[in-house]
Amino acid sequence: MSNSEQVRSQLAILREDIDKVDAELLRLLNQRAELVLKVGELKRANNLAVVHADREKVLLARLCEKNSGPLQQGMVVQLFQQIIDTLKQLQR
Repeated sequence: MSNSEQVRSQLAILREDIDKVDAELLRLLNQRAELVLKVGELKRANNLAVVHADREKVLLARLCEKNSGPLQQGMVVQLFQQIIDTLKQLQR
């Protein structure tokens, strides 16, 4: 097997692994979305605000603390802030 063929084979395996991780991420994001919907229902039933900035700060800080890389802290914050902002739309 030539070097080029080995590289293509390795890339194919890595891409399959990425596809599996992506599928699991999607499953987990949908699971999170279901929980967000439940939180939204509870908040509406009790006339509570959708946005809870302190909760978001604590969540992001906890995730940064748990982060062992290779994602940089700023990347973690950016990714999860986008997830939070996107899923807030479900509560409205």
